[in-house]
Amino acid sequence: MYILTIAGREQEGAYSVVDDDGNDILYLFQEEDDATRYALLLEEDGHPEMRIIEVEDRVMIKTCEMQGYQYVLITADDIVIPPNTDYDFI
Repeated sequence: MYILTIAGREQEGAYSVVDDDGNDILYLFQEEDDATRYALLLEEDGHPEMRIIEVEDRVMIKTCEMQGYQYVLITADDIVIPPNTDYDFI
């Protein structure tokens, strides 16, 4: 599983998307290629250079649940594009 961070600022948190209710949603990509494509789309939209970090599935999901973070599993069958809003980090 893979998450996105800003290159050089990996310790500051993972990339998340803010939903219509103002909640931070962490994207957990199952495929590295999908995370890479999404990162490139973000960068083309003017976001800073992104870094893809591999994380252990169970650990990341458990951490999100323990901390009350919302997350979405992005599978190879999903199509996601960056929202037209500001990015955030959780």
